[in-house]
Amino acid sequence: MSTELVGRFSAAIGAENARGFVAVIPDIKCVSPKEGDLLRGRDPVETAKMLVRVGAPVLSVVTERERFGGSIELLDAIAQAVKAPVLRKDFITREEQLLETAALGAAAVLLICATTDEKNLCALYEKTLALGMEPLVEVHTAQEMVLANQLGARLIGINNRNIVSLEKDDGGPERTAALAAGAHNDALLISESGILSADDARLASLSGVNAILVGTALWQASDMGAMYRALRVEKHIRVAKCDPL
Repeated sequence: MSTELVGRFSAAIGAENARGFVAVIPDIKCVSPKEGDLLRGRDPVETAKMLVRVGAPVLSVVTERERFGGSIELLDAIAQAVKAPVLRKDFITREEQLLETAALGAAAVLLICATTDEKNLCALYEKTLALGMEPLVEVHTAQEMVLANQLGARLIGINNRNIVSLEKDDGGPERTAALAAGAHNDALLISESGILSADDARLASLSGVNAILVGTALWQASDMGAMYRALRVEKHIRVAKCDPL
């Protein structure tokens, strides 16, 4: 794995923050278990390229096939088509999936606390780093935030919805507001799911997050580019409760 990818995902988010904005991470997701088909005939690769043109500093690509309609082939195509760093989103529980992800050129990979045990999560975290990728550790509860802190996770994603129920609940940025202060001071925080409007983006920003990850709201917008720009809100400083690890 080329070392040129190490830190690229975080660096791109940080550069957007330095410009005064919360980074908006478009989620290239073909199907929502809650909302159904999101593509509606659109080409996900061409859409990804358009989103980078309108300003997306990084992209997320969902590769889970059965329930979200993704594929590793889609990840490969997008990683080759754009210069922006790409995150792989899937239910990653095995080292083989990490090796596959690195070979496809992803800069970061999602590791979900709720879908594996603590021992395996730690092993996957260390293997991700060894492969030159960045692990994004996803939490949904205060207990999972403690685990992310213990790992020393540089990237922490707060999923506003419950991934165990395939995000079919109505969670929103209020969960980010409840959990963000519990992250260690050095973490880059990403508010995931349930960001449906500019008001939601601003609420997440008030929690001090560095980025928001948005899928359905972009795909359902009549003008995806305009929606992207509306979600690019001012960055606020996070007030953390924990000392740096």
